[in-house]
Amino acid sequence: MLRLILALGCSAGLSASAVGQTIDPFFAGSYTLVDLGSAPDVPAQYGGLTLLAASSDVLLLGGAANSSVGALYAVSVTRDGQGHIDAFVPGATTLYASAEYNDGGVTYGPSGVLFASRWPVNQLGQYRPGSVAPDRVIDLAALGVAQSHSAVMFVPVGYSGAGRMKLCSWSGGQFYDAAYAPDGSGTFDVLSATQTATLGGGPEGFVYVPPGSPLFTGPSMLVSEYSAGSVAVYDVDPNGDPIVSSRRDFMVGLFGAEGAYIDPFTGDFLFSTFGGGSHVIVVHGFVPPPCDPDVNCDGALNGFDVEATEEAVNGNFTNFCFPDADLNGDGAVNGFDIETEEQRVNGEPC
Repeated sequence: MLRLILALGCSAGLSASAVGQTIDPFFAGSYTLVDLGSAPDVPAQYGGLTLLAASSDVLLLGGAANSSVGALYAVSVTRDGQGHIDAFVPGATTLYASAEYNDGGVTYGPSGVLFASRWPVNQLGQYRPGSVAPDRVIDLAALGVAQSHSAVMFVPVGYSGAGRMKLCSWSGGQFYDAAYAPDGSGTFDVLSATQTATLGGGPEGFVYVPPGSPLFTGPSMLVSEYSAGSVAVYDVDPNGDPIVSSRRDFMVGLFGAEGAYIDPFTGDFLFSTFGGGSHVIVVHGFVPPPCDPDVNCDGALNGFDVEATEEAVNGNFTNFCFPDADLNGDGAVNGFDIETEEQRVNGEPC
């Protein structure tokens, strides 16, 4: 409630924009931003965002974030000739009506499970593929996570520590490495949470920069800083944790930076705002992330990934956690994609 009051109070008299956002001069020659505005039919204030599993043109976006009536909405988008998301399509639908207290972290993890952070109740929700209500909600306070958990992310392929779960809290900025394991029912136990850093700026959603992106010379992280109205850059260590002393600005002049997401097709960085009009902003210039052949997101590469690809080609995406089944990039989903996944499982590079 406190954060909602602050957002409403600070936004009085502001135009429906992200309030003069600019990319830091060091990065401005390589990166550009596009403010998509507000998503039609999604209530303010925005939480986290991600592409809906098995889709390249539907965003999953948190609305009425941090409240007991919070939900996740399916928002169709269009893409330009270079593949960048460039506009919303009117007519969002409520996909997860039971996503109360959703916050800056909304992401798919192992086995295609959707993980959703919950603030201020300090919880982590989990949704199995096909579920529209949480199958499990974990009380993170019992694991020592500071009030209150705000975002979750898994270290991606291409980084040391790939697959590790990371959590952070707003407003104290506590950052955690979390151990987890399957619980036998399709969701996951969180076994422990070890604090590895304390971040300033009131951190919310965070993502890992695709390797090879211009001006990033090593493993790096982007963090939406709600309190500071910024997006920060951190170098990360071999465990995927931010190095606090390395912080620098990537963007400033924002209002309530909230969610964070890397588009797997273009590498674009997307983030949402809680307040200031509740917008979604896209930053171009990053390279697409590395190919990840673990298409069922179970943390292993084996025949189950081939089976999941076969099912996806036949229209069943239950065990396929990727946004799109066109694995060979030829514009069609067919048997050639199954062959591509078989080659990856057999050790051929992407």
